[in-house]
Amino acid sequence: MHTPPPYPASRPRRLRRDEFTRAMVREHRLHPNNLILPVFVLAGQNQVQDVASMPGVQRLSLDRLLPLAEECVSLGIPVMALFPVIDKALKTDDGREAANPEGLVPTVVRELKKRFPELGVLTDVALDPFTSHGQDGLLDPTGYILNDETVAVLAQQAVVQAEAGVDIVAPSDMMDGRIGAIRTALEARGLVHTKIMAYSAKYASAFYGPFRDAVGSAANLGKSNKKVYQMDPGNSDEALREVALDLAEGADMVMVKPGMPYLDIVRRVKDEFRVPTFAYQVSGEYAMLKAAAANGWLDHDAVMMESLLAFRRAGADGVLTYFALDAARQLRAQG
Repeated sequence: MHTPPPYPASRPRRLRRDEFTRAMVREHRLHPNNLILPVFVLAGQNQVQDVASMPGVQRLSLDRLLPLAEECVSLGIPVMALFPVIDKALKTDDGREAANPEGLVPTVVRELKKRFPELGVLTDVALDPFTSHGQDGLLDPTGYILNDETVAVLAQQAVVQAEAGVDIVAPSDMMDGRIGAIRTALEARGLVHTKIMAYSAKYASAFYGPFRDAVGSAANLGKSNKKVYQMDPGNSDEALREVALDLAEGADMVMVKPGMPYLDIVRRVKDEFRVPTFAYQVSGEYAMLKAAAANGWLDHDAVMMESLLAFRRAGADGVLTYFALDAARQLRAQG
């Protein structure tokens, strides 16, 4: 690193004196095309349900989701990520509804791609919204999550989503070998253009609580946890091994989840692999900032934009965030 001459020959504050200079030398910027909007979709018509633990976020039926998709296109947000809220009657131990071609997710994907072909659609590949026990996989008699049997179902789920027209499948389950199995299944069906964004470094985090409320898996999960397949929050080198495996198996993009508590992981992944790298600003992060702003402890828009810029500075090419629409509106207003 270049060592500058000492003060007074070097006065770093010269580059901070006025707005035009700060703008000219700014190293990282946020743009709407760096944002992905996660949405919760449920069956029915004219359905709107507030998510109590995520102020401003709602579960929406398809007809109420369409205006959000239209706004994404208008604001330049390139991708919408779908997370289904499945009727309890359809949840089973084996999560078989996940592979139903006429199920909620494929139905919504088909309609979105028909109405807004220019909007990218990303779908979650995981079983937890579909299982009666709330886990991301199939269970053995002791309650342990089976790996290979789960991967077989995930591959079916990914194919169903891809055949419906989804642009990006995003396996979030953290089973071993699922990227390779999904890529092989997609290739076998000629679905060569379907991209895989792998949740490669997904940690067993306490920040997921509001999301599990939103998709209705929290009650099913109960006092159980996902520590036997999601990563230990104390590990960093392991994240690089997981990313390397997913890339070798055919992932096009990788993701780190959660976001801000794991910016060091984002930086390490980007520096090591130089591949498209994404982060998920998860429900708990969103809820904390919303709660602090609602209490007057933080400036809502300022911390929203600063937090998103932090992802870019850490090396993320894009961020899945519930702030996407608000942030894109702010960026448009700033010109």
